[in-house]
Amino acid sequence: MSVLRPFKATDMFKFNNVNLDIWTETYGIGFYLSYLSRWPDLCIVQEAPSGRMMGYVIGKAEGQGPEWHGHVTALTVAPEYRRLGLARKMMELLETVSDEVYKGYFVDLFVRCQNNVAINMYEGMGYSVYRRVREYYGSLGFGKGGRDEEDAFDMRKPLSKDPHRRSVRPNGRDIIITPQEL
Repeated sequence: MSVLRPFKATDMFKFNNVNLDIWTETYGIGFYLSYLSRWPDLCIVQEAPSGRMMGYVIGKAEGQGPEWHGHVTALTVAPEYRRLGLARKMMELLETVSDEVYKGYFVDLFVRCQNNVAINMYEGMGYSVYRRVREYYGSLGFGKGGRDEEDAFDMRKPLSKDPHRRSVRPNGRDIIITPQEL
């Protein structure tokens, strides 16, 4: 048994078991605190009865007009707790808040093109590739020529405010942009 609860600032002292993973993007303390102060209802932790952090999701609401949406900035589950459906539960809660509270048209996220496990999981949850972003990982943080440059898929899932599914497209893998075009 585990508990879904709001992410607190003190959780940053105990999320190393979750963040120490090759697929997880980590950020500075100020970054996490800015999310917790602006979008606390989109920052969620999954916690074991022992108090050990099992995973978390942090998100935000952004955009304008029909581009207003919930965005998943980070979703990660500690390796020892994977394949239990925890990511799905956290994503469902973030989607519900994005839909009912923020009235977004869709939820989006970026995932490394090489992370097939995550891509398959997201597709199983109703997400589809909207476009491919060249050198998304690396170009934003390390600059041109960084050794970590890798493409990302921008994946989206329409919410109830988009019944005609205008926020998704069937040929998203064929649409390629640069990070500067985001």
